[in-house]
Amino acid sequence: MLLSTICKNKWSVKSISTKNSSLDEILTDTFGRKHNYLRVSLTERCNLRCEYCMPLKGTKLSEQSKLLSNNEIVRLVSLFAKYGVDKIRITGGEPTVKKDIIQIVESLRNIKTLKTIAMTTNGLTLTKYLVDFQRAGLNALNVSLDTLQQNTYGKITRRDGQLLKRVLAGIDLALQLGFSPVKVNCVLMRGINFDELRDFVEMTRHRTISYRFIEFMPFSMNDWDEKRMVPYKEAIREIMKSYPNFEPCNNEPNSTSKMYRVPGFVGNIGFISSMTEDYCDSCNRLRLMADGNLKACLFQNNEISLRDPLREGASDEELLDIISNAVNDKKRKHAVADRSVSVTTTVNRGGRLARNVCTASGDDEPRLTHVDRRSGDARMVDVSGKRETRRTATAVARVRLDATATRLIAEDACNKGDVLSVARLAGACAAKLTWQLIPLCHQIRLDSVKVDARLDERGGRVRITATAVSTDRTGVEMECLTACTVAALTVYDMCKAVSRHTVIEHVKLLSKTGGKTDYRADDDDDDDD
Repeated sequence: MLLSTICKNKWSVKSISTKNSSLDEILTDTFGRKHNYLRVSLTERCNLRCEYCMPLKGTKLSEQSKLLSNNEIVRLVSLFAKYGVDKIRITGGEPTVKKDIIQIVESLRNIKTLKTIAMTTNGLTLTKYLVDFQRAGLNALNVSLDTLQQNTYGKITRRDGQLLKRVLAGIDLALQLGFSPVKVNCVLMRGINFDELRDFVEMTRHRTISYRFIEFMPFSMNDWDEKRMVPYKEAIREIMKSYPNFEPCNNEPNSTSKMYRVPGFVGNIGFISSMTEDYCDSCNRLRLMADGNLKACLFQNNEISLRDPLREGASDEELLDIISNAVNDKKRKHAVADRSVSVTTTVNRGGRLARNVCTASGDDEPRLTHVDRRSGDARMVDVSGKRETRRTATAVARVRLDATATRLIAEDACNKGDVLSVARLAGACAAKLTWQLIPLCHQIRLDSVKVDARLDERGGRVRITATAVSTDRTGVEMECLTACTVAALTVYDMCKAVSRHTVIEHVKLLSKTGGKTDYRADDDDDDDD
């Protein structure tokens, strides 16, 4: 885990030597991926409300004082560039809503080792500002455009559909100014814009446009529905109905897109298959958020602040230590890459992707998360995208006894010894071995396990309660349930010589905290039947 801690002008990080360090040391992760591409968010604000991206009323924004200043952005980018980053992409929110964005681009241009200064925009202000952007140093452009129809544009963006004309004019201006190719990003959605595939392809006939289709991905509050997602292979098949000679192109190294073209067309088509065929193994990207948090992966929940140590006076070497730890903490694949589970990404008050949790594919479609939905095989849930939190759980079980067994336990007269004490010990031991007993359980670090076994002489039963606590990426329900079950089996074993009428019943979870949602049972089934 990331080890940086900001406290009273001090921060501690896993120490590495940054003297004479290079890209190979600082920006290479444990899987050998070299990161030379930094996405820099300039703002959390956006002037659209695209349904797949943001709720209608937007999100609560961070205070301005919590966002990086222009000088802080330039200093951090310069530091990344010194150690191998040669491509910057300016993003948001919508970056063009930041009033001094031209000055930022000019400052970035002065970092001589940067080869590419790119921007991703919704295109609304390109006709007004693109010439100035180019003069300032912008040399690559992505425009987000999900439809070529005004009515659909209005539906998707929740804004006036007439604004589409402005975006298309901005794309044409970019082509006239020599941006080549102009990359156009489109989230392909069944029932929304899937029927426009042919029109999208036609955009590349006479224009040097790279129209790139992105698989619809799950984010919190975007009403994600897997039925609306169009797998890239399905999109290819659909395009080939109209263009049978549609063919693959050579891909650039570290490209997120699988490139195709129609022979004779000047542009091309790309497919970004984040959901069905990830490109994690070649990922070379890092993300600097508007509030100064660094994300090694968009879908990895770990964020580490560069703003705080920067403002506390950290040296470049100390900042590089923090950056190196963030890179080394990057997982091999993001959670969305495991299609056996879906991922809900919650958004914190800054509109920032903050937490990933594995869930069923939809609220109206419950399913078993330990079963691969394609092959039907049993499999472990990938929890690499979940954050470590303090997790607790409590479970209970009952052992119903006859009069003889009840009396012997009360008198501590069973031949095998103190039934209740042995049951407590057995339950605690079982909790620690849950991952070995239940095949698809994760091995987790237990902070504590408490098992209690009490005799109810009047009711003729033993009530067992187990509580477990852990700081980890997955819950401790199974540890508690295993502890209760084994403790109950121990009572059965120690009493079976005097009674064959012992019944184990009501093994159930009472409560859990620390995961996606807390849970508490309506009752503990403690009443007599």
